[in-house]
Amino acid sequence: DRPRGHASRPSTATFSGGETDQKKVRTKLIKFLLKRPTLQSVKEKGYIRDNVFGCHLAVLCAQEKTTIPSFVEKCIRAVEKRGLDMDGLYRVSGNLAVIQKLRFKADHGNAHLFTFCMRELDLEDGQWEDIHVITGALKLFFRELPEPLFPFSHFSHFIQAISKQQARLSYMRDLVESLPRPNHDTMELLFSHLRKVINYGEENRMTVQNVAIVFGPTLLRPEMESANIAMHMVFQNQIVELVLNEYEFIFYSS
Repeated sequence: DRPRGHASRPSTATFSGGETDQKKVRTKLIKFLLKRPTLQSVKEKGYIRDNVFGCHLAVLCAQEKTTIPSFVEKCIRAVEKRGLDMDGLYRVSGNLAVIQKLRFKADHGNAHLFTFCMRELDLEDGQWEDIHVITGALKLFFRELPEPLFPFSHFSHFIQAISKQQARLSYMRDLVESLPRPNHDTMELLFSHLRKVINYGEENRMTVQNVAIVFGPTLLRPEMESANIAMHMVFQNQIVELVLNEYEFIFYSS
């Protein structure tokens, strides 16, 4: 029998071994955490993508490796295929619930790994039959850009351009040419499309003025709102109207 008064105690070696094991676990855990890729690096490799809606234009184009977002191209293609003669095109509102459904469809794949790409979004699917849903989604896309198609940095310059009496067109052309490539190329495609909309004006009743009223506040706005909202709205419409009327000169004259 063990003598009374002497409790058994674990040896120093036992304590030492336990501490060593804990250190090994900590070391392995730290190494694992350090080896995990950052969110930015995962995005850069294309494994995870930002949403389509609400994403900066340059970021969206970079992750798609293009200068025009695929969603914009798809919407424009669908409208030109089956909706140019639709009464009130871009002026009439589509069903908001269906527009949000289309938005979710466009965003959904970009939020998951490998599960979806924009090529899979089929706007000829019957659930997108109402052309006003597609035009509504396209307007929403531009409205939700964190920085508008006409960048904040250029807003005051475009205001100055529209105010010039002489050399206004050449100044506007130079401004557009100075835009970042995604902004320039997306703008070129969009305004080419809107001119086609206007060419069907007898059927859809969309004049240059109507299109400018719809898209002016959507495509350009000041970074900081001021008391001159009404005046800015006038300029916004005039700028869009000028680009529509002088599209060939602004985009194709050297």
